[in-house]
Amino acid sequence: MIQNHTTGAFEAFNFDHLRANVPELNRFDYAIQAYQFDPPIDSSDMSPEVWKKLVKIINYNYDNFDGFVILHGTDTMAYTASALSFMLENLSKPVVLTGSQLPIGMLRTDGKENLITAVEIAAARDEEGQPMVPEVCVYFQQRLFRGNRTTKFSADNFNAFRSNNFPPLGHAGVDITYATELIRHPDPTLPLKPHFLLDTHVLAITLFPGLEEQLVRHLFAKELVKGLILRTFGSGNAPQHTWLADALREATDAGKVIVNITQCQTGCVEMGRYETGRQLLDSGVVSGHNMTIEAAITKLMFLLGHYDDPRKVRYMMGQSLAGELDRK
Repeated sequence: MIQNHTTGAFEAFNFDHLRANVPELNRFDYAIQAYQFDPPIDSSDMSPEVWKKLVKIINYNYDNFDGFVILHGTDTMAYTASALSFMLENLSKPVVLTGSQLPIGMLRTDGKENLITAVEIAAARDEEGQPMVPEVCVYFQQRLFRGNRTTKFSADNFNAFRSNNFPPLGHAGVDITYATELIRHPDPTLPLKPHFLLDTHVLAITLFPGLEEQLVRHLFAKELVKGLILRTFGSGNAPQHTWLADALREATDAGKVIVNITQCQTGCVEMGRYETGRQLLDSGVVSGHNMTIEAAITKLMFLLGHYDDPRKVRYMMGQSLAGELDRK
């Protein structure tokens, strides 16, 4: 975004003036080209259709560039990063998402540093000439995160993103340092495989004391709903209501895929740890381990788009496709 100095409102940034607003880009010895969505969209309006368009753009230009930087609003950046990590199978080049908390035309903007460093990361090579970070990543406020491990936690701070269950892939100080032992590398014998199938018939439900039986049963009974993300307490616990266990079992028997993730910022779902979690396991609910809500939702969309068998989707939800989870 950029601020209109007449109205004071934040408006879509015109990429034709990219170098004028960030002249530091001219000092790079890189061939930098820009593609702009027409019309630009606010990140609150992000959708699976736009994710598909991003994948098409990257796939079409894949052989022409060493890396890709996506300038993205912060509100849904973690969703986009998660979705692209599944949709760009066997990615061997960096795809770095970045943005800013203050518009790029403001004096104290964080956008310039984020953009400049993201470009440098996208172009970085190791001693053998291979990309340093061949993953979908988020770079923000001096830290490089795996995209599908990232969540936005602050609306006000410059360090707006965290990766609570996985260490950063890199830090930018005087030098940019990389945690090379954490970075995923593709099978060099396989080409990029773009995916475009997503099934958006999913819901996310947060458990809380006082959740009404009729509301839950109404949502679970909807034929359009194919997948449910259940945000539970602690290590994957839920109230021991008989009606809840029955509703979950009925939904599972009807072919719906129900995934258990914790409401906590850190930690992992362990449904066998307490009786309150075991009843979910007995009802056919599968563990989301330590996935973020963004990764769980986009992964479920991705799997439902590719597999008709709910049993296959349940199994694959527990497998790491792009480094999005750790199992316990």
